Amino acid sequence: MADPSSYRPRPGEIPDSPGVYRFRDEHRRVIYVGKAKSLRQRLANYFQDLANLHPRTRTMVTTAASVEWTVVSTEVEALQLEYSWIKEFDPRFNVKYRDDKSYPYLAVTMNEEFPRVQVMRGHKKKGVRYFGPYGHAWAIRDTVDLLLRVFPVRTCSAGVFKNAARTGRPCLLGYIGKCSAPCVERISPEDHRELAEEFCDFMAGRTGTYLRRLERQMADAAEEMEYERAARLRDDIGALKKAMEKSAVVLADATDADLIAVAEDELEAAVQIFHVRGGRVRGQRGWVTDKVEEITTGALVEHALQQLYGEETGDAVPKEVLVPALPDPVEPVQQWLTERRGSGVSLRIPQRGDKKALMATVERNAQQALVLHKTKRASDLTTRSRALEEIAEALDLDSAPLRIECYDISHLQGDDVVASMVVFEDGLARKSEYRRFQIKGFAGQDDVRSMHEVITRRFRRYLAEKERTGEWADGQDADTAGPGVGDVASDGRAPADGRAMPDDGEALVDGPALKDDDGRPKRFAYPPQLVVVDGGQPQVAAAQRALDELGIDDIAVCGLAKRLEEVWLPGDDDPVVLPRTSEGLYLLQRVRDEAHRFAITYQRVKRAKRFRSSPLDDVPGLGETRKQALIKHFGSVKKLRAATIDQICEVPGIGRKTAETVAVALARATPAAPAVNTATGEIMEDEDGAPETTTDAPGEPVTAGTPDERRGQER
Repeated sequence: MADPSSYRPRPGEIPDSPGVYRFRDEHRRVIYVGKAKSLRQRLANYFQDLANLHPRTRTMVTTAASVEWTVVSTEVEALQLEYSWIKEFDPRFNVKYRDDKSYPYLAVTMNEEFPRVQVMRGHKKKGVRYFGPYGHAWAIRDTVDLLLRVFPVRTCSAGVFKNAARTGRPCLLGYIGKCSAPCVERISPEDHRELAEEFCDFMAGRTGTYLRRLERQMADAAEEMEYERAARLRDDIGALKKAMEKSAVVLADATDADLIAVAEDELEAAVQIFHVRGGRVRGQRGWVTDKVEEITTGALVEHALQQLYGEETGDAVPKEVLVPALPDPVEPVQQWLTERRGSGVSLRIPQRGDKKALMATVERNAQQALVLHKTKRASDLTTRSRALEEIAEALDLDSAPLRIECYDISHLQGDDVVASMVVFEDGLARKSEYRRFQIKGFAGQDDVRSMHEVITRRFRRYLAEKERTGEWADGQDADTAGPGVGDVASDGRAPADGRAMPDDGEALVDGPALKDDDGRPKRFAYPPQLVVVDGGQPQVAAAQRALDELGIDDIAVCGLAKRLEEVWLPGDDDPVVLPRTSEGLYLLQRVRDEAHRFAITYQRVKRAKRFRSSPLDDVPGLGETRKQALIKHFGSVKKLRAATIDQICEVPGIGRKTAETVAVALARATPAAPAVNTATGEIMEDEDGAPETTTDAPGEPVTAGTPDERRGQER
């Protein structure tokens, strides 16, 4: 490990101009390439106190042994040189997108005398027209099979073509009319090339011209009573329309655009690209990259643009590129794209309409790609076993933790505090064992205290279950079960016997294998070998303290902190750092992320249920129809509360007795709190000057602010 001060350039040596820099290790291998508007300012950021650097940046500068740079004239030149060097040196600390070459393209070899339509992978060749990429090669073949009826271009290999030319007999496609058979000179090279160009035009989205031409020819043939030719043209039109239906119209204005979306976590990022040509999605591809450097979403987008268009020119670069975040600065990237295309390119974030809706679809694909990448390892038994063994070795466990339970706390600014428990057995999620908790012991926001309460309740119930079944270990005192088996609840509805019942229809299975002898769902009868909590030292200490208070000493505890993915053990001042590529770390991340998802989903359900509550819900005999009629008549619960009994009786369907009951119920109910804009702290007021309470349902108080502002305050 090198000391960055040992190779730091002397003051004044680094020029204050645009350029590209390279860090090399002791073996002179390039380990990082970067660009900068000002080399002096950028490189100075690397040579500061190591404690102030991001951990991954700190690793890079301590691995390096030297730094060098090249001065360029403009930021655009710096962008191009950075891309060239990354392709040349493949630096280990740069963002590298994987799996790009696995996507097949539909290629037309316009660089040959007789252009050929085929499936191609790998590096693009000069003089070849590419369409796609497609998700599967069979999708290309299906499309080509439909189009060859109208554009019978050569599809055979060079060997088949030469053999047909030698024997004077075309292949089967030539006999059935799906090849114009240039091998036996049924068509001239010039006419065949024109046919290939028409095929390319159709694939590029210029479909209307050919459809109108065929329809006109079909009508002419029908007028001339050439019904067989008219029928063939009709079938050709049907084939073209069927090929077009394979890619639905997503943008009505026949836009040519690429949409790029990014889904990321602390260690990895998934990028998805939709290629839209002529308003239709013509191709899709995706990459996954390790975030081996400290990087923003805008920088990830910039690297994706380099990967996409670094070797493209002309129409291969669309007029419009839609992204989730703009690179900083955006002007050099936009100018570079314009130079690649040869005309103006718009690089922007979609704000509204069809393009924003399509971007949401691309983002969902990116999220699914990231989840799939992280979970595909779980399908392999050998990989799961290795992950469990790595966890056991890192945490110094006696054996692999075949059952892992993870706990997370979720709330919104201290309201609706809930917790989740997820279970992984043999490295796979056991959703039938998931449980949810409401925090009941106190009010307000205290994650540490909440974690202590949840662990206590869960394992107190476990001890009570052991006592009921007589499964006490030798010398264990039944008194350790603690008071009150009814303390545990998964959703706040404690059954008569104190059981904690699941309350989430998602994957909570009720089958014979999950039943007790009395036919009721199994409870917290199975202890885990490892308890994982979402958090650092304080949460781990709280969980361990809860187990100690219950006298449980055979269950390991650890915590996984989100920021740096560090594993914390009780009583240790330093975390356990698993390798970034460790299968054990991947498994712990999956367990933690699933607990977070399960907790925040339940918290949102609780919050929505509370927001939808109304003082009218407590009025006996008042159904939903009459509640809606009251709110519609008066406009709000506030105005209904101020109304007299006679005024309430004016509402259709409301008698005097019901009106009196409504008036009493509203008088007893506490008025809803005023709506507050959480971004500004402003109290919203209605037209009368009184504080405003926004509603999504009768009497529903909603905190003001945008959904993103409210979501950002969730934990």
